[in-house]
Amino acid sequence: MGSQLSVVRGEARGDRIKVTPLAARRVPQPRAEWARAAEELVRGRERSRREPIVAVFRLAEAVQLRDRFGRAGLERVVCEAAALIGDLLAGHELVGTDGDGGILVLLRGTTGARARKRLVEMIQRVNRADFPFAGDHLHVTPICGWASAGHPFAALELADRATVACEIARGHLDLLPRRWQQSDGEPPPRRLSRGARTWLQALSTVALGVVLPFLLLVALYSAGFDIGAPVYLTVLVALLITSAFIWAEGLRALSPPPLPEDPGGPHPPASAVIAAYLPNEAATIADTLRSFLRQDYPGPLQIVLAYNTPGPLPVERELAAMAAADPRLVLLKVDNSTSKAQNVNAALQVVTGEFTAIFDADHHPAPDAFRRAWRWLADGADVVQGHCVIRNGGTGAVARMVAVEFESIYAVSHTGRAALHHFGLFGGSNGFWRTRVLRETRMQGHMLTEDIDSTFRTLLSGRELVYDPGLLSRELAPTTLKALWHQRMRWAQGWFQVSRRHLGSALRSPGLSHRQKLGAAFLLGWREVYPWLSLLIFPVMAFLIWRAGGIGELDWTIPTFLLTSLYTISAGPATVLFTWRLAAPEIRRNRVWFLAYLFFSILFYTEMKNLISRTAQLKELSGERQWVVTPRAAPAAEVRLETG
Repeated sequence: MGSQLSVVRGEARGDRIKVTPLAARRVPQPRAEWARAAEELVRGRERSRREPIVAVFRLAEAVQLRDRFGRAGLERVVCEAAALIGDLLAGHELVGTDGDGGILVLLRGTTGARARKRLVEMIQRVNRADFPFAGDHLHVTPICGWASAGHPFAALELADRATVACEIARGHLDLLPRRWQQSDGEPPPRRLSRGARTWLQALSTVALGVVLPFLLLVALYSAGFDIGAPVYLTVLVALLITSAFIWAEGLRALSPPPLPEDPGGPHPPASAVIAAYLPNEAATIADTLRSFLRQDYPGPLQIVLAYNTPGPLPVERELAAMAAADPRLVLLKVDNSTSKAQNVNAALQVVTGEFTAIFDADHHPAPDAFRRAWRWLADGADVVQGHCVIRNGGTGAVARMVAVEFESIYAVSHTGRAALHHFGLFGGSNGFWRTRVLRETRMQGHMLTEDIDSTFRTLLSGRELVYDPGLLSRELAPTTLKALWHQRMRWAQGWFQVSRRHLGSALRSPGLSHRQKLGAAFLLGWREVYPWLSLLIFPVMAFLIWRAGGIGELDWTIPTFLLTSLYTISAGPATVLFTWRLAAPEIRRNRVWFLAYLFFSILFYTEMKNLISRTAQLKELSGERQWVVTPRAAPAAEVRLETG
């Protein structure tokens, strides 16, 4: 995996940590001295109920630092980083260096969660620092592993274990510490296949959301407690709230934000990171790269293809020829990568742009994409998300449905929500970041939707995220229901992960406005509860019919019921109308697609997505976190592995 030093020219940035010269700070202890002092401290605190912790920090750019500045230069930067970490240590804690580019830290006994939180704070402190060196300000990427002690305490043995964990962290570069754990071997195989588990979980949601509530209503009624009306009103209010939000989003989307004025002056260097799992993208990646090389951007443009592959592929020869012909193209094969997040984080070691765009490997951005994005970033935004348009809608019914759905998401919902909630969402592709913000945030591969997770981590850090419906990029949609099901299952489970991780923090955050908190509550709270509330209409209506003595005995002409039903039902056609009005031109001209989408949404697609959301929640709660790569259409010959 390639790496390169990040250099901030001139003075250090005002929002970054400025490193005090080492001569004015406490000098970290060398390895042997650190180990002796650590063991003495631990012996003096043997009555502590918590096991002490040893952490090892290294710099991902260590090889480049040594090549450029020599071993003495590397050790100087390492000592400066160790001193920054030392500022965060309490009494009876130590920091030292191992003489080989590593930083050793002893933390007094604490819980695993507290240790992880403190180590993250140390990682972020070093990551945000500008290290003055030879007239430049260097930026480095810290990696960290840690291990907890047993009895007897052996400092160097724990340091060796932490070093093993540190090497695992090197493969992710996500600014998260990794804990050393004794391997327990392969996990026991599951008794049911993934497909069988999914169907069982889907049926379980029906039992939990329909059968159980109906039986509970009947049991309570038989015991003298009739709660049918209150439950019905609760479901009704839930449907009305969702419909109101849909109408509000659509109406606000009719007035998109104006594009900021051109800031003038020279355009800064820009980078594009294209993350690819190459066997899946082999048939499309060359066309994708050619579309990027056609970008109309007046400043320096670097295009980084960060990819992983299980073995050599024929297309790699074509890619190498393209890179040789155009120096703007950088090929970065990320060894041992298993995720998009790892590919993106690895690419951050080589990007040179002041701002960086992230794209999936099937995206073709509009020729003016980088020009347009820079206007938002120059206006003060930290992240700008663009409008993703489906470019293969004519290949089949599923792709046509997704093409219209994407317009309802990107042309209507994203635009309206950004106006209502005062923040945009990074959607994983066609998103443009200030490079320093992206380096501080990273993608975290343990999250199934690392894009949404990075959105809320960025928002909670006080950054500004905006959405531009005119910033276009065209991508491929799944072409089969099976592929669509797997894709949406991963998205739904990923959203639920993000909800569990960030909802509480967002609602408590002193840095978010009331509107932003309302938006977080809607996106992370309400959207997870609603699929269950909407399902309750079936057991409630079944109970009311049972209580009345039959379907013919129920009064269906109650004005409140009729009016609220009409208002709720109107949200679907209204959304499609807003979508048609605001869609990208190549989608908008296919009017039949919108009528078909309305029909299929009412018939099954809306409930299919709700079913996926409920099933995904059960998967997450049960600890099942496997996901399936969304396939791209490709001839078999294009994706064969080379041998020999």
